[in-house]
Amino acid sequence: MKAMNTKLEQRQKIRYRIRKKIAGTAEKPRLAIFRSNSDIYAQLIDDTKGFTLASASSRDKDISAQKGTKVEKSKLVGQAVARKAKELGIAKIVFDRGGNLYHGRVKAVAEGARESGLEF
Repeated sequence: MKAMNTKLEQRQKIRYRIRKKIAGTAEKPRLAIFRSNSDIYAQLIDDTKGFTLASASSRDKDISAQKGTKVEKSKLVGQAVARKAKELGIAKIVFDRGGNLYHGRVKAVAEGARESGLEF
Protein backbone atom coordinates (compact mmCIF):
# COMPACT_ATOMS: atom_id res chain seq x y z
CA MET A 1 0.00 0.00 0.00
CA LYS A 2 1.35 3.43 -0.98
CA ALA A 3 1.78 6.10 1.69
CA MET A 4 -0.21 9.32 1.30
CA ASN A 5 1.64 12.48 0.33
CA THR A 6 1.80 15.29 2.83
CA LYS A 7 0.12 18.58 2.01
CA LEU A 8 3.52 20.15 1.27
CA GLU A 9 4.54 17.33 -1.12
CA GLN A 10 1.20 17.63 -2.90
CA ARG A 11 1.64 21.39 -3.36
CA GLN A 12 5.18 20.82 -4.65
CA LYS A 13 3.85 18.39 -7.30
CA ILE A 14 1.27 20.95 -8.42
CA ARG A 15 3.98 23.63 -8.49
CA TYR A 16 6.18 21.54 -10.79
CA ARG A 17 3.20 20.77 -13.04
CA ILE A 18 2.48 24.52 -13.41
CA ARG A 19 6.16 25.37 -14.02
CA LYS A 20 6.36 22.86 -16.87
CA LYS A 21 3.81 24.92 -18.78
CA ILE A 22 4.81 28.52 -17.99
CA ALA A 23 8.05 30.50 -18.13
CA GLY A 24 8.83 34.19 -17.93
CA THR A 25 10.82 36.24 -20.42
CA ALA A 26 12.30 39.73 -20.22
CA GLU A 27 9.25 41.19 -22.06
CA LYS A 28 6.68 39.04 -20.22
CA PRO A 29 8.10 37.96 -16.84
CA ARG A 30 6.58 35.42 -14.47
CA LEU A 31 4.85 36.76 -11.35
CA ALA A 32 5.72 34.07 -8.80
CA ILE A 33 3.81 33.97 -5.51
CA PHE A 34 5.05 32.40 -2.28
CA ARG A 35 2.62 32.25 0.60
CA SER A 36 3.74 31.42 4.15
CA ASN A 37 1.40 31.24 7.12
CA SER A 38 2.06 34.85 8.11
CA ASP A 39 3.38 36.62 4.99
CA ILE A 40 3.13 36.66 1.20
CA TYR A 41 5.90 37.35 -1.32
CA ALA A 42 5.71 38.22 -5.02
CA GLN A 43 8.56 38.28 -7.55
CA LEU A 44 8.78 39.18 -11.22
CA ILE A 45 11.20 36.67 -12.73
CA ASP A 46 12.91 36.50 -16.14
CA ASP A 47 13.41 32.73 -16.51
CA THR A 48 15.59 33.01 -19.62
CA LYS A 49 18.34 34.68 -17.54
CA GLY A 50 17.23 33.33 -14.16
CA PHE A 51 17.00 36.88 -12.83
CA THR A 52 14.52 38.58 -10.47
CA LEU A 53 13.41 41.90 -11.97
CA ALA A 54 11.27 43.19 -9.08
CA SER A 55 9.83 41.94 -5.82
CA ALA A 56 7.43 42.92 -3.05
CA SER A 57 6.28 41.29 0.15
CA SER A 58 4.01 41.86 3.10
CA ARG A 59 7.20 42.37 5.17
CA ASP A 60 8.12 45.58 3.30
CA LYS A 61 8.06 48.59 5.67
CA ASP A 62 5.26 50.48 3.91
CA ILE A 63 3.00 47.41 3.77
CA SER A 64 3.70 45.93 7.22
CA ALA A 65 2.99 49.37 8.78
CA GLN A 66 -0.59 49.23 7.42
CA LYS A 67 -3.36 47.86 9.58
CA GLY A 68 -5.61 45.22 8.07
CA THR A 69 -6.10 41.54 7.40
CA LYS A 70 -3.63 39.33 5.54
CA VAL A 71 -5.88 39.45 2.45
CA GLU A 72 -5.87 43.27 2.46
CA LYS A 73 -2.06 43.31 2.82
CA SER A 74 -1.81 40.79 -0.05
CA LYS A 75 -3.69 43.20 -2.30
CA LEU A 76 -1.16 45.91 -1.38
CA VAL A 77 1.67 43.51 -2.31
CA GLY A 78 0.06 43.05 -5.75
CA GLN A 79 -0.22 46.80 -6.20
CA ALA A 80 3.40 47.33 -5.09
CA VAL A 81 4.82 44.74 -7.50
CA ALA A 82 2.70 46.21 -10.33
CA ARG A 83 4.02 49.70 -9.56
CA LYS A 84 7.62 48.41 -9.73
CA ALA A 85 6.83 46.63 -13.01
CA LYS A 86 5.46 49.85 -14.51
CA GLU A 87 8.71 51.62 -13.58
CA LEU A 88 10.60 48.91 -15.50
CA GLY A 89 8.25 49.33 -18.48
CA ILE A 90 6.55 45.95 -18.05
CA ALA A 91 2.82 45.74 -18.83
CA LYS A 92 2.19 42.02 -19.44
CA ILE A 93 3.10 39.13 -17.15
CA VAL A 94 2.54 35.40 -16.67
CA PHE A 95 0.94 34.48 -13.31
CA ASP A 96 2.43 31.63 -11.25
CA ARG A 97 0.32 30.79 -8.21
CA GLY A 98 3.06 28.53 -6.82
CA GLY A 99 0.87 25.48 -6.28
CA ASN A 100 -1.60 27.38 -4.10
CA LEU A 101 -5.28 27.59 -4.92
CA TYR A 102 -6.36 30.75 -6.76
CA HIS A 103 -8.31 31.90 -3.72
CA GLY A 104 -7.92 34.23 -0.76
CA ARG A 105 -4.48 35.84 -0.47
CA VAL A 106 -3.18 34.56 -3.83
CA LYS A 107 -6.27 35.93 -5.57
CA ALA A 108 -5.87 39.25 -3.71
CA VAL A 109 -2.30 39.65 -5.05
CA ALA A 110 -3.55 39.00 -8.60
CA GLU A 111 -6.44 41.46 -8.25
CA GLY A 112 -4.16 44.14 -6.78
CA ALA A 113 -1.73 43.73 -9.69
CA ARG A 114 -4.57 43.85 -12.26
CA GLU A 115 -6.07 46.99 -10.71
CA SER A 116 -2.66 48.68 -10.95
CA GLY A 117 -2.47 47.99 -14.68
CA LEU A 118 -0.69 44.65 -15.19
CA GLU A 119 -2.18 42.35 -17.84
CA PHE A 120 -2.26 38.57 -17.49
